[in-house]
Amino acid sequence: MNAFSRRGACPALSAPMQTGDGLLVRLNPVAGGPSSGGLSPKLLIGIAESALRHGNGIMEVTARGSLQIRGLTTDSAGRLATEVDALGIAVRTGVPVETGPLAGIDPQEIADPRPLAERIRAAVEEAGLTHRLGPKVSVVVDGGGQLVMDTVTADVRLNAVRASAGILWAVSVTGDSQSANLFATVDEDAARDVAVAVLRMVAEKGREAHARDLSERQLASLASWHSVAPPSVLPDISPTRGEIAHSRSPSPISTAAEGVPAPELPISPLVGEMSGRTEGGASRKPIGLFPLAGDTFTLGIALPYGSMPADKLIALTQTALTLGATEICLAPGRALLFLGQPTAANQTLQHTAATLGFVTSATDPRTRIAACPGTPACASGRIATRDIAETIAAENADILDFTLHISGCAKGCAHPGPAALTIVGGENGAGLVVNATAKALPAGYRPGYDAARGIGRVAAMIRSTRYQGETAAACLTRLGPAGIAEAYRQE
Repeated sequence: MNAFSRRGACPALSAPMQTGDGLLVRLNPVAGGPSSGGLSPKLLIGIAESALRHGNGIMEVTARGSLQIRGLTTDSAGRLATEVDALGIAVRTGVPVETGPLAGIDPQEIADPRPLAERIRAAVEEAGLTHRLGPKVSVVVDGGGQLVMDTVTADVRLNAVRASAGILWAVSVTGDSQSANLFATVDEDAARDVAVAVLRMVAEKGREAHARDLSERQLASLASWHSVAPPSVLPDISPTRGEIAHSRSPSPISTAAEGVPAPELPISPLVGEMSGRTEGGASRKPIGLFPLAGDTFTLGIALPYGSMPADKLIALTQTALTLGATEICLAPGRALLFLGQPTAANQTLQHTAATLGFVTSATDPRTRIAACPGTPACASGRIATRDIAETIAAENADILDFTLHISGCAKGCAHPGPAALTIVGGENGAGLVVNATAKALPAGYRPGYDAARGIGRVAAMIRSTRYQGETAAACLTRLGPAGIAEAYRQE
């Protein structure tokens, strides 16, 4: 086993990553039940017990739905890997091709994404791309339904859509569902071919490359081999030019790799963006009850800030096992989905989770806050992020309709992208960054121990100045960075 992997790589069991609180490993279980990435309660308890023995006792579910164990050493990471192997837990390796947590069991999904995802995995292996692509390159195959993958970023996205000809797949690149660029809507065979062709082009640019590094001409060369669905199929796409006609031309896998120039055909341009809407409405947090077939439900319970002590996770899972749960799925959005228990048991399980400190309601203000471990858990942290987050959530729930990021240092591990407000620990205390990432220059500072009071001052300004019907997020935009920073610094 490697002692540690470089930052930015994927910290799998075989290559733990060095962090501020020791080594970190990430597990992506292969489906062990009817859904995607499920674990039996006994297996999850076994992993948590191993985390207690060998790590610092902190476990996490990531925004992409992976399981993380923190605070390992070089020796203990090896022992953890041995114990996970002994539990018989198969973990997925290779290029991540991700599906939703209810894939194949959601009665509201447009199509089961698992067969297409498996075909893409096989084609990537057959094409020899696994070791040529960087560790952060990924694919999302979203069949729609109650828990879509809208907020998960990917190099290639495939979204199921209904059309008069049947189920088609909208293929886009680079980003989440709001920022990704749509360039083709095709049948399942072509979707697999186009996805692999995009990955082949990325691989040719080197292991540091992503789909964002591809040119519009390269993407157009792929889209031109296949028909793009008419606007009625994808109402959220706003093409500004014509749609191409159906073509029976050869697969882009064989032609793009050989450098054969694509014919200049009119296509839907790359300026179109998916709005994030899906059939069935806007994205839902994976928290609460979700109906499945046969009058059964799955119960979603989230980890506050994606993190929980392993002993509390064990206690919750043991309760679920006693109540009849047969499977637990890791869900994007830092949550767990409990399946198999009788419907009457869900209320008891929710009550137990709430008592232990888990998030049981989608309106819980903690779902609006991204917070890394901070001090004292992480050696890189300069502020007690979780304590600050808990205080803000308790005192200012009424104004948290935006993302608040609380980062122990400028690395911004919990929320790499920009947030409406970011508190970041540094040499000068707790800085406040407005509408940017933790790496940006703060607009104002106050002592780290007093950061929650600073946000309280901002919250008070929002309450006193926002217009009737105006969201807190819109009010922040109107007030601007200077006014927000002034309020944050007030005593």
